[in-house]
Amino acid sequence: MYRTSGATTEAAVDWLNQHAHPINTSDPHTDDPHTESDDLHPLSDAVAGAEIVALGVGSRATHELSVLQHRMLRLLVEEQGFRSLVLEGDDPARLGLDAYVLTGAGDPEAMLSEARSFWRTGEILDVLRWMRAHNERNPRDPVQLAALPTQSAPPGVGLAEIERALADDAIRWHERTRQKTVYWGGITHTAVGEPRTVSSPAPQTHRNAGGHLREHFGNGYASIGLTFHHGTDYPVPPAEFAEAVLGTVDLPAYFLDLRAQHPAPVDAYLGAPARTRVVGPFYDAREDAAHHLSGGSLAEWFDAVAHVREVTPARFLKGPRGR
Repeated sequence: MYRTSGATTEAAVDWLNQHAHPINTSDPHTDDPHTESDDLHPLSDAVAGAEIVALGVGSRATHELSVLQHRMLRLLVEEQGFRSLVLEGDDPARLGLDAYVLTGAGDPEAMLSEARSFWRTGEILDVLRWMRAHNERNPRDPVQLAALPTQSAPPGVGLAEIERALADDAIRWHERTRQKTVYWGGITHTAVGEPRTVSSPAPQTHRNAGGHLREHFGNGYASIGLTFHHGTDYPVPPAEFAEAVLGTVDLPAYFLDLRAQHPAPVDAYLGAPARTRVVGPFYDAREDAAHHLSGGSLAEWFDAVAHVREVTPARFLKGPRGR
């Protein structure tokens, strides 16, 4: 069901190798206001006219994907005028992080120790410190964290309702601030799902936050998917996964605009039913194939893809009371 013909896949591989734009996953120089971003300039073209750009990752726990999110955020802020960041999954105001970014008050590492586990990384800390440094340089034109009090859903709320709430939070923030906004989250939430299916812990099919945001903003919502092939904690993907084909490009990392015109066989591949890996709280590497997003195609889910061949673990901080 999720396999395309050999000729279609071969055409897609040829097209990928011709159009993949090399990018790097080196740590951004957080103390340098002029970090080189030439390799990310195709991102600017891919998000032209967008009010909300979603950077959705296949795993929140990898160093390389987090660094790419950070580098993309910097480009969008410094060169495209974005001024708000939605950090999906918790409320920055509850932790005091929104005030830290704007005023420098408090210790961001201590604040992150009380956050949801996937925020407690050195990579997120680097983002917060960069935002603070940016605001020190630009006090009259700051970038800010969106304060979203409904990010922590109460018990008993269904996943479909959570997805609606995630989108509504972002919409209300944009309506209140009128700021171009970066949405930093997981691929299951940011892909344009009209609807989409998440496989674990049990299959659930419904419209997700990305679907609601596309409905509200139209082309003003841009979905960027950050995927990977394999890594320290992850095996090579199954042959029927999109990452298996994306991984045929002989580059450590690359960017691909999916909105460009394609030959008919490539259109057929990008528009075919797809599966892509999802690493969530129930992920088990021994059953890698069981954890995926389905119910759509690459062309439906994403406006562009940034793909990394090999990933390593994020730098996890200690949790509350030394955990």
